[in-house]
Amino acid sequence: MDLQTTTYLFVGLSFALYLGIAFWARAGSVSEFYVAGGGVHPITNGMATAADWMSAASFISMAGLISNMGYGGAVFLMGWTGGYVLLACLLAPYLRKFGKFTVPQFIGDRYYSQMARTTAVVCLLVASTTYIIGQMTGVGVTFSRFLGVSSETGIYIGQAIVFFYAVFGGMKGITYTQVAQYIVLILAYVVPALFISLNLTGNFLPQLGLGSSLAGTDVSLLAKLDQVVTDLGFTQYTTSSAGSMLNMFFYTVSLMIGTAGLPHVIVRFFTVPKVADARASAGWALVFIALLYTTAPAVGAMARLNLFGTTNTAVGIGTNAEGQMAVKADVVKANGDLFAAEASLKYDERPEWMKRWEKTGLLKFEDKNGDGRIQFYNDATKNDAVKAKAEAAGWKGNELTVNADIIVLANPEIAQLPNWVIALVAAGGLAAALSTAAGLLMAISSAVSHDLIKGVFNPNISEKGELLAGKVAMAVAIVISGWLGLNPPSFAAGTVALAFGIAASTIFPAIMMGIFSKTINDKGATAGMIAGLLVTLFYVFAHKGIFFIKGTEFVDMIGGANSFFTITPEAFGTVGAIVNFAVAYLVSKVSKPVPAHIAALVESVRVPKGAGGAVAH
Repeated sequence: MDLQTTTYLFVGLSFALYLGIAFWARAGSVSEFYVAGGGVHPITNGMATAADWMSAASFISMAGLISNMGYGGAVFLMGWTGGYVLLACLLAPYLRKFGKFTVPQFIGDRYYSQMARTTAVVCLLVASTTYIIGQMTGVGVTFSRFLGVSSETGIYIGQAIVFFYAVFGGMKGITYTQVAQYIVLILAYVVPALFISLNLTGNFLPQLGLGSSLAGTDVSLLAKLDQVVTDLGFTQYTTSSAGSMLNMFFYTVSLMIGTAGLPHVIVRFFTVPKVADARASAGWALVFIALLYTTAPAVGAMARLNLFGTTNTAVGIGTNAEGQMAVKADVVKANGDLFAAEASLKYDERPEWMKRWEKTGLLKFEDKNGDGRIQFYNDATKNDAVKAKAEAAGWKGNELTVNADIIVLANPEIAQLPNWVIALVAAGGLAAALSTAAGLLMAISSAVSHDLIKGVFNPNISEKGELLAGKVAMAVAIVISGWLGLNPPSFAAGTVALAFGIAASTIFPAIMMGIFSKTINDKGATAGMIAGLLVTLFYVFAHKGIFFIKGTEFVDMIGGANSFFTITPEAFGTVGAIVNFAVAYLVSKVSKPVPAHIAALVESVRVPKGAGGAVAH
């Protein structure tokens, strides 16, 4: 069976499974629509949470970023996993004990204010919509390559699929669909990694293969990759950081607290029967997430080495007798000249996977020196020795442009793995993007229907009317997110990082202060959220354009790119959070104190049920 037919089969079967589950588990009540009836088993919820959590950014883009950034890409691993632990330990159990459907409902009740609730809804909508843009970008990338359609058409197809199972199934349908999607996406991520690790290092486990020597040599994989990238003018793979050390720290913190403030993940802990189940499901989710996150560094490194091996024969990674990428031990040991004329791949002899990805526009070749060969290197390097070698070889600039979002999807193709593995990766990429998109749409729907319409504008709305409002809100969100996904502000993980920054600067501080402080009042919390949102959006819009519309950037107005202590817009959520905490504290100090019954409520949420005072023995 050819690759295209196999891909259609795998993707078609996975979609049929999702739609079948959605029909079987369709929501029939408000409780089932918002929190799946509150009866989801912890292991099931852990798996669904992992699928909700591991979006297109995790599956498609994160390994691509690690592949490009090397050590600097660790901010995503540390930030996202660390943030999940923070969420599981500090927030989820308390929010579950509070017993509400949504995060804005918690904020509205804790801060005894409809204004605080409405502000939380606005912050949620901004963060969630930005996040969905990243998912739609991933959907477009996956469809454009594997189904032979444009990325625009891919986004439209993805919208239709999500609309069906999210609108009709609600949280109940989404939960069980996400269990199936987790199984698909984790197999799609791990199986190719096992193949590639075995081919390159002889080690079956990619986590161990990353630290192993290349097969048949005593040269470690990372040492060889370091040597190749530095020889070609890139920064050393194992030491490069994400900007300055301050920026890397702020970036990690922003991703951490942004994780803990994401409403579509938090709401998953409202779907289990008891507080203890919330803790258990958090632990299970961490186990399921770790399977992918511990594999990602190996996938990134091996994919980059395979890519260089494809374009430059002197690297020593080439095709074996079975047609798969493998180590050529004698070439690796010889450590040949990467700038030799015969080392660069002839464009006419490029592998089929390059031809396929070129059609998507995400892989581009420009023959700048007219020699018919592909020169892939960093032409912006400041290394004079590399510049001199490139000039002596007649190279006129880098000729291959590779979008970071294609690394994972192209990885099994680069490694020349069997067609069924490539098709499985296609299905996994779509599962990752669609599962998170559904969770985000659920958060948007509940915020509009439950928190705005029922909570603020029409408290007497019927259950049937509230369900209809939720479904209409979800449909509108799908249309808007799809339109924004056609013109994303960045690659998938970059766009998602912006969403985390917005959540970090708005929702996380309000939840933290709501649980752990009895002195922050309604006016303080509202002012803090507004201040955090405005400060963060101002800095982000300066770099990315107003509402991410290209051509509306005003970065010169703030003194140039990353002008605030070298901090990038993706890392600015930490600054916004600091502003939020400070403003909330100051405003609370100069306004009326928290009512006694609210202080008692906060105390009751923090104390385990049935706990009494300490007694002497």
